[in-house]
Amino acid sequence: MKTFSMDLREKIVTAHIKENISIRNVAARFSVSKSLVQKLVKQQRVDGNLQPKQRGKPRFSYLKNAEADLRTMVAENSDATLVELCELFAAKTGNWVSRSAMSSSLQKMGLNRKKKQCGVARQLQKRFKN
Repeated sequence: MKTFSMDLREKIVTAHIKENISIRNVAARFSVSKSLVQKLVKQQRVDGNLQPKQRGKPRFSYLKNAEADLRTMVAENSDATLVELCELFAAKTGNWVSRSAMSSSLQKMGLNRKKKQCGVARQLQKRFKN
């Protein structure tokens, strides 16, 4: 949903505060919800402005500032799986990250992860399937 323009926001707050019109009547006058009028009036009183607030949550990752540590971990444990890298990272820093977060971070750094391959087990599986 788009944010309302600053002009409309100012008109709504002005109609309620300066013209002493009730919140319900202001909402009906400008064809907006009652909760929007309440939110704008409260924002004007508390913050002193009517600027739209940033939407969504800020993205945070423990891996963002740990690129050097991650590169050394991958170099030292070249055959480690994503789960094992997550466990190593948690042991080293004390912060747990998910497997998908580890995967996307490694992709951004250009480090490819290859799964461990057990050649003998794979050959046995092919024999038993046939």
